Amino acid sequence: MPQTALDLDHICRNYGPVVAVDDVSLTVAKGEFVTLLGPSGAGKTSTLRLIGGFESIDSGAIGLNGGRVDHLPPYLRDTATIFQSGALFPHKTVAENVAFGLRMRRIAKADIAVRVAEALAVVRLQGLEDRYPDQLSGGQKQRVALARSMAVRPAILLFDEPLSALDLSLRLQLRSEIKRLHDEIGFSAIYVTHDQGEAMAMSDRVAVMRSGKIEQTDCPETVFNAAANEFIHTFVGETCCLTFRIEGGRGVDPATGTLDLHLAQPLPDGAYRLYLRPSQPSLGQAAQAMPNRVIARLGFVAFLGEKYRHHLMAGPCEIVGDQPGALTAESGADALIGWDSSAMRIFQ
Repeated sequence: MPQTALDLDHICRNYGPVVAVDDVSLTVAKGEFVTLLGPSGAGKTSTLRLIGGFESIDSGAIGLNGGRVDHLPPYLRDTATIFQSGALFPHKTVAENVAFGLRMRRIAKADIAVRVAEALAVVRLQGLEDRYPDQLSGGQKQRVALARSMAVRPAILLFDEPLSALDLSLRLQLRSEIKRLHDEIGFSAIYVTHDQGEAMAMSDRVAVMRSGKIEQTDCPETVFNAAANEFIHTFVGETCCLTFRIEGGRGVDPATGTLDLHLAQPLPDGAYRLYLRPSQPSLGQAAQAMPNRVIARLGFVAFLGEKYRHHLMAGPCEIVGDQPGALTAESGADALIGWDSSAMRIFQ
């Protein structure tokens, strides 16, 4: 079995009447990259602050490398946190910023120089050792912060939404850099984000949080394709919803009449919500070969570069379908939508 870098054992944290972290348990293996994903107020950052020692738990236990640390202050925990701002010292050079944590740990001066050089080489910032933070770009600042954290070789790196303040192109670049570094070095990490793309692209496992609880922890593919509940399915990735009823074993759309629906397993009579990802529906002639179909009204088409996004209305329900080419029908015209049975997710 892989060794454990971090073990959260039923930790809780309340702020007055507000339950911020509610009975959270999570284990991170050494070398594993785990992302806490969820909307604002889900408890992600509160959990991260409890791990780093910036807040105290009300109950439960926190272990690092097999030893309990929840009674220790932040500077005695074997963690390093990378914040959204980078939190660099403006009066210190790049090299001095990277060396700061090593000096606090009383590492020998000769070893500090070696480890600073190694860390800056890993993040590809050689030659910038003597620059100050105000002489760096936003991406360079975050790479300095990453080098500073990696130089101390902590049991686990804690990322607190480090890319959220950057523009899209730089965010994608640094996302790839962090992924590359993890694959090359194999550091242990807890990464906090509300960005599903970051979570899917970077993680070995994703823990989806809501209202202070972890609702599902699994590899990104499973979280995306086999969400444990309706909240996770709608939060992770784009999706659109079609409401319908089962009456006498048949699917009925309250707005448009009978829904041509073929289910792998029969459903009892009642109201349901059917979800499709934008990439899953077929439109127009291609939809005729699909086992599940509904007629909708074409709203508008948006060009997204490599695809066209069609917005259609099936009664009060909007369905979004991405296709390589645009339908020739005009706005307001009827269009057939079809999908494979394995594509849809249904919740009562």
